[in-house]
Amino acid sequence: MIGRGDLGVEVPFEELPYIQKYLVTECRLLGKRVITATEMLESMIHNPRPTRAEISDVANAVYDGTSAVMLSGETAAGKYPVESVKTMAKIAEETEKHIHYDKRFRITEFHIKNTVDAISHATCGMAIDLNADGIVACTLTGITARMISRFRPPVDIIGLTTTRKVWYKLALSWGVTPVMSGTFTSTDVLFYHATETAKKVFDLQTGDHIIITGGHVSGVSGNTSLIKVETI
Repeated sequence: MIGRGDLGVEVPFEELPYIQKYLVTECRLLGKRVITATEMLESMIHNPRPTRAEISDVANAVYDGTSAVMLSGETAAGKYPVESVKTMAKIAEETEKHIHYDKRFRITEFHIKNTVDAISHATCGMAIDLNADGIVACTLTGITARMISRFRPPVDIIGLTTTRKVWYKLALSWGVTPVMSGTFTSTDVLFYHATETAKKVFDLQTGDHIIITGGHVSGVSGNTSLIKVETI
């Protein structure tokens, strides 16, 4: 959580923008969830419209790659809580239309340390190269979905999990839609559940492509080793 109010008390105010961007970047590269908050739409506590500077503040946080932007006083004690949420969502959605995630993926140097990193990186690369319509990460602990998320692919990610605790955690991961599923008793069952879930969530049509990733051993964490390109 980057609370600029408290952070601004601890560091010189002129260093705050750099520190914010540094923290967002480091969290993204490590696959950590990061929330940017405090005074994002402060003027909307009393006014129905934000200032132009506030609009840019929210947009810049999205450009930086933050996992989430958060309101506080605007919704807790402000006169226009609903308008504040709608305004923030509108700014974020419009900003994301102008971010070239595929180009960012190509030019960013990631440190691949293990199998999950390699599989996640390859999954994003395949999604870009094949112009896929979505990614499904079958994950027991949520790590695979989070590692895919850190590469910021230009398509939505489904985090298919059997654990409610993991479902809640994935709700804050960038670009991830968590979905509960039954136990995967075999690789065939895993791919079947992933495909059927993707059809519903992504509203897929005949001929669409998705990338599915998961492990070959059901119920065992840390064994992600499979990638499949599924054509609907």
